Amino acid sequence: MNFIQTGFRGKNNWWMYVFSTLMVLIAINIGTIPLFIVAFVKAKGNVVKFIEAAENTFMTMGMNSNLFLFLMILGSVFGLLGLYLCVKLIHKKKFKWIVTSRRTIDWKRVFTAFFIWFLLCLILIGVGIYLEPELYTWNFKPIPFFILLGISLVFFPFQTSLEELIFRGYLMQAFGQLAKNKWFPLLFTSVVFGLLHVGNPEIEKIGYIALVFYIGTGLLFGIITLMDEGTEISLGLHAANNIMGAVFVTADWAVFQTDALFVDTSEPSVNWEMFFPVFVIYPLILLLFSKIYGWSNWSEKLFGKVEKPFVIEES
Repeated sequence: MNFIQTGFRGKNNWWMYVFSTLMVLIAINIGTIPLFIVAFVKAKGNVVKFIEAAENTFMTMGMNSNLFLFLMILGSVFGLLGLYLCVKLIHKKKFKWIVTSRRTIDWKRVFTAFFIWFLLCLILIGVGIYLEPELYTWNFKPIPFFILLGISLVFFPFQTSLEELIFRGYLMQAFGQLAKNKWFPLLFTSVVFGLLHVGNPEIEKIGYIALVFYIGTGLLFGIITLMDEGTEISLGLHAANNIMGAVFVTADWAVFQTDALFVDTSEPSVNWEMFFPVFVIYPLILLLFSKIYGWSNWSEKLFGKVEKPFVIEES
């Protein structure tokens, strides 16, 4: 049974997917209530000041960046809990069924992917600093940095896991059942994943062309999920990517402005660096993992039909 077919287990009425998606969104918003409470206190009850700060992600009112990061990620913690409850109570599924088609979650795959992406990011960041050192400012502040590191290592996996399990797990299986093929859920979830980043500051800076990167990243994670019959690798890649982005380099136009080791003082622009990961690094990543895990039959796994199994094993 392949990964999308695993979604046939449990209950799969269309209204359950609609209702559960709404419940997850509500859970995320409940999780952000502490952020709004802290921001309102910071604004000293001034509604106008509060609204103006909200339009700038509350950073303009001097909220501590580590506190802001923690409170932002808290919404994802609630969202992941909401997804878990919906899968268990509404769909009557085991949660691992939206994670993998294997009998157990392969944590070795998660950590292997994490360290591969970690090393790759470290190399790319190092090369960037070496080639253009004038664009980077050393920003090491011991106490804020180690607090940031702790928050990132503990809580970012909740945020990235929520995104992966919603798009590459829950919705990939749902639209695979609906479309009866694999290419539609791959494309649809990748495009929606990219569009969710429309509100990011870099989109405002350089325009919608930046969505090429986000949609391309969604395609990478989706292809890996279908080829590997599970989300383990994409879970590791996504967690490493966001942790590295928060801990090593920040910028005043970044979605998360943190006490990272370096501050990128350059202005975002449309150049080769935006497309290099999508058209060069990502294919190499696919090639690497295909060699490590012996992927084959690409056409069937990415474009094949999705048929309901004659016998559905409830394992």
